[in-house]
Amino acid sequence: MGILNTRKSETGILGTIPITPRSLSPRELITLSLRIHDRLIAETDAATLSQLDRHTLAGSVNEIMNSMMSEDLSVLPGKYREPVISAVIDEVLGYGPLQTLLNDPNVSEIMVNGPFQVFIERDGQISPTEQVFRDSAHVMRIIDKIISPLGRRIDESSPMVDGRLPDGSRINAIIHPLAIKGPFLTIRKFSADPFTVDDLMQFGTLTRDMADFLSACIRGGINIIVSGGTATGKTTTLNALSSYISDRERIITIEDAAELQLQQTHVLGLEARPENMEGIGHVTIRMLVRNALRMRPDRIIVGECRGGEALDMLQAMNTGHDGSLTTLHANSPRHVISRLQTMVLMAGTDLPSKAILDQISAAINLIVHQTRLIDGQRKITHITEITGANGEDILMDDVFLFDQEGVDSRGRVIGAHCATGYRPVLLDKLKKQGITLPDAIFDRRCPA
Repeated sequence: MGILNTRKSETGILGTIPITPRSLSPRELITLSLRIHDRLIAETDAATLSQLDRHTLAGSVNEIMNSMMSEDLSVLPGKYREPVISAVIDEVLGYGPLQTLLNDPNVSEIMVNGPFQVFIERDGQISPTEQVFRDSAHVMRIIDKIISPLGRRIDESSPMVDGRLPDGSRINAIIHPLAIKGPFLTIRKFSADPFTVDDLMQFGTLTRDMADFLSACIRGGINIIVSGGTATGKTTTLNALSSYISDRERIITIEDAAELQLQQTHVLGLEARPENMEGIGHVTIRMLVRNALRMRPDRIIVGECRGGEALDMLQAMNTGHDGSLTTLHANSPRHVISRLQTMVLMAGTDLPSKAILDQISAAINLIVHQTRLIDGQRKITHITEITGANGEDILMDDVFLFDQEGVDSRGRVIGAHCATGYRPVLLDKLKKQGITLPDAIFDRRCPA
């Protein structure tokens, strides 16, 4: 009797299921693969398994699957054998149902909304997948497999955790009781081969004129903030722009979770650390920024300013660390200023608003604002110069804009990048360093 060729329900290696000819659901397939996985673990030392290559492991999985089917007289159609073997191997050597998605270079984000709902982002669009877990315990097993090598933990007393995969991909997990229908797992993937400015131009994120201007600014030591909302590509843009930094400079990067992939030779990466299981050992971004100032940096790059470290970053920019870069969440270049004010106050200072604005206007030269459009495209929509402060107001002028005209019948945004006609004040600083740009770059090409 086989599991797909009898006329009644029968208990086979998939458990009690209808046995009339039909396709197996993703949930049934993952259940089968986990039963084979558990048998494999029971019969073979786990340390030995982890040392096997995929081909050798596939042979072992196939033997166990044949043994289990012969024991209960089950038959698994040939078209399912390879997916089941692959799923078992991914459980042993990888991250279970997520491994296929992690291997797909076109997937930029993976969102696990509980055991039976997995979404991905591909080409800027979010869509569901057929990948499922057996149950919540299965999701927890994969989360533990990710965070255990990092020395992190997650349980009811500590139900949130951040970390990263060996390839640099960033993960966040949150479980019960905070996640009502969880556990939830989010993975932000990063390419092993980081995007270059040429790649971003090919994607339409910016134009050649914009790239030439930003290249000159970075080579000339202009302090830049890359801003935007969540998943707009801020870190990708920051990483690409960092390629313009000279290989002769000493660069210190500071991040919550290491994501930047700088190609220069003299790069020192610092990473914040959460508290350990005893509740001690917490090292913040702010502490690392302060320490970086004692390490003789030519450039300081902060992956993202989120709190009181903004004050230390501004002070570093104001005390000779020209060409520093950072990102922050904001909805517009003007919103960057209010966010910075708030973060400076989070440092516990009692500075008056005017003093904070003076610090910002003296430290920040340029804001590169990025947006994820409704069709999933990521565009630099503003390159804006900060020219000074006037009382309680910061003076700003747009150098380049993305002019959005509308949306076509397929839902694609219609628009183009353009120069506003404004010639930045910082060109004088660049000229003194022998860096010049053609005037035509700044000729007005935006609609009136």
